[in-house]
Amino acid sequence: MTTDDNPFRNLERQFERMQRQFEDALEMWNVDQFGMPATDTGTTVGMGIDLADHGEEFVLTADVPGFDREDVELRLSDDTIHITAEREEEMTEEQDDGFYIRSERERQSTSRSVRLPEPVDEDRIEATYRNGVVTVTLPKREPTEPAGRSIDIE
Repeated sequence: MTTDDNPFRNLERQFERMQRQFEDALEMWNVDQFGMPATDTGTTVGMGIDLADHGEEFVLTADVPGFDREDVELRLSDDTIHITAEREEEMTEEQDDGFYIRSERERQSTSRSVRLPEPVDEDRIEATYRNGVVTVTLPKREPTEPAGRSIDIE
């Protein structure tokens, strides 16, 4: 019979159990709400992003490997840019050559939402796609007078 001299062994096991539960919970979070990759009915892949401030404009670069330009959708709403990439593969019921044992490439999707630190000029936004990388140039909006009216103090 062996004895365990570590008085914290049970505590370590509890922390390990909590960590596994926390990691499982992270996989179910929603991307729009928490800014993390979300699980979906299909296969979900991660999207790496960079947001740079170049003085007069922001430049957002997003990795969307395996997606064509037509698969990527960009949307700006309330100073938040939303990037969604989704594709569906046409699958046949049976392969003639019998090569596939398992195929999970039916649908892939990924999305990210990034809140911009300053308002941007929606009419001057430009986006390019090259080799699985989307680059979005977001010119900053010129400062304007605050909305509202002046109130006289008597």
